[in-house]
Amino acid sequence: MSAPIRLADVTVAYRRHPAVHHVTGEFAPGSMTAIVGPNGAGKTTLLRALMGEVPTDQGRIDRGGIDPRAIAYLPQQAALDRGFPLACAEVVAMGHWGRVGPFRRMTPEASGRTAEALAAVGLDGFARRPIATLSAGQFQRVLFARMLLQDAPVVLLDEPFTAIDARTTADLMRVVARWHGEGRTVIAVLHDLEMVRAHFPDALLLAREAIAWGPTPTALSSANLFRARMMAEAWDETAEVCAHDETRRAA
Repeated sequence: MSAPIRLADVTVAYRRHPAVHHVTGEFAPGSMTAIVGPNGAGKTTLLRALMGEVPTDQGRIDRGGIDPRAIAYLPQQAALDRGFPLACAEVVAMGHWGRVGPFRRMTPEASGRTAEALAAVGLDGFARRPIATLSAGQFQRVLFARMLLQDAPVVLLDEPFTAIDARTTADLMRVVARWHGEGRTVIAVLHDLEMVRAHFPDALLLAREAIAWGPTPTALSSANLFRARMMAEAWDETAEVCAHDETRRAA
């Protein structure tokens, strides 16, 4: 079993204004954690830091020996360009790249696994369908199929169920549960607290700082949610970096 993913006093800032502020904690191997919090709380920034896409200004992220390139990451749909003339199978087949590279020809075995992944998310027969013709829910199924092929030990999902229908949400939630059952570490940014309570054993309540991190019923208590909301209402986007940070830089 892999080691935990540990965050030690992690701060990530944009233009010297912290988006994630002094977060410490760990994601246990095989855990399934929802990151929740108000808008602007730093949830997406934290995922990108876990991926290594943005640097930490302070603190350290220990990924337990896992190469960031071996982490499967699903960004928000709004961040994805569906204008390229690609078929569903071509997008899903990108999940093979970590093992065969982007420029090698697909073997019959790899093509078969691509078809199996499409079928696993309810898109049997969609292999040649252009992604530009898909609904939001169908396209999200394609992206989940690609992640199935990545076979990654850690899965990061950024708002995976936003703007998709209830049936697709339920089907894809079963895929997430399958990953958890296989012992993968699953970390998802979510807004639906009822979904979190129903399906995610652990939660990180983030309001730039970690308000609570642990078992979902405790982390999402009424008192913790109220504290997160109060902190969000008190944010000042023009404020300087905190004095604690400046003191550290001078040390």
